[in-house]
Amino acid sequence: MKHDIIVLGAGMVGVGCALHLQARGQSVALLDRRAPGLETSYGNAGIIQREAIAPYALPRDLGFLLSGATNQRVDVRYHAGDAARMLGPLWDYYRNSAPEVYKQISREYETLIALSLESHTQLMNDAGANDLVAGQGYLMLYRTERELQSFFEVADERAKDGVHHIKLTGADVAREEPSLVGAFAGAVRWTDPVAISSPGDLVQAYARLFEQRGGAVHLGDAMTLRKTDAGGWQVDTADGQTLEASQVVVALGPWTTQLTERFGYTAPVIPKRGYHMHYTRLPGKPLNSTIIDAENGYVVAPMKDGLRLTTGAELANADSPRTPTQIDAAEKIARQSFPLGERVDAEPWMGTRPCMPDMKPVFGPVPEVPGLWCAFGHGHQGFTLGPVTGELLAAMMTGATPRVDVRPFSPERFG
Repeated sequence: MKHDIIVLGAGMVGVGCALHLQARGQSVALLDRRAPGLETSYGNAGIIQREAIAPYALPRDLGFLLSGATNQRVDVRYHAGDAARMLGPLWDYYRNSAPEVYKQISREYETLIALSLESHTQLMNDAGANDLVAGQGYLMLYRTERELQSFFEVADERAKDGVHHIKLTGADVAREEPSLVGAFAGAVRWTDPVAISSPGDLVQAYARLFEQRGGAVHLGDAMTLRKTDAGGWQVDTADGQTLEASQVVVALGPWTTQLTERFGYTAPVIPKRGYHMHYTRLPGKPLNSTIIDAENGYVVAPMKDGLRLTTGAELANADSPRTPTQIDAAEKIARQSFPLGERVDAEPWMGTRPCMPDMKPVFGPVPEVPGLWCAFGHGHQGFTLGPVTGELLAAMMTGATPRVDVRPFSPERFG
């Protein structure tokens, strides 16, 4: 079956690419080993983070580094063997987190975030998916006055770039979230982001829109991708078909480079795994907003399936054995403050965020491999940036001029 373009990977990034290529008149097939939205895009905290104009830097203070080395922090854990193999990329990540370098990276990163909510809003309207909007904004909750005042300064800096917020005292937090237990210094309510009640359902709604507009969604193994003698590409579906196209987009998240290295391209991905668990709601104790416990590095989000607790980062390869100690540690702390009922899921869900040492996503043509494109490395913001990545990549692939300078995100920087 022939198409203009095959997109490999049906997470938020891949579906965003497929939709925008389709909107530019391309015949597109979308292929994944599972149905759309069931990998990393499924399990996040469900926030379209318009406020996240700066990526997650690696803290450079000695206290964090020493406590992180103990492998007992709630916000970051690691598998020793896997982390040892990441030392080169982690060192680059550390260097890129230096203030002056980080400032330039953030300026480039912001150009994508600035378009993120607009691009999602259009797709949600087109897909009839606005019923998945759970609320506007979320809380960054602080327990200590010192950390709160420090973050107030961050919020004021972001306000200069058009990001909106409200500062809350501890009393304000108690009024807004009366089900929380404990004394809190205060919070910042980011008012621009949009909270989604089921991230996987939103990806699936976008995928249905793609199909309604004539796109083809297939199950299959992306690792069967191969070149043809005529200079095109082929990949096999699970039901025995062979898809063929002149161009391919690899949007496989943390597995992207496993495929592209077969054709001579690799990049230093830092895999950050995350876990989640759902809990029943306690009668008469609602949670009104998604809340990040900033000092402990976990999120509690009201979702369709209950209250979702998500963890920070675990430095481990996507396919390494699961270690749910991080979710257990987060739950122990969260139960002291949040109205968590019984566990809903049989076991914690786990996904892997593909992060880059310079904290920027990678999208564009793969160097020296005609017809091969990639879109990956979005770190913590694949859910937020999937549609705008698709828009920009589709413009590049069809000879149009992207709305922002895409050179900072080129695959060539790692080629």
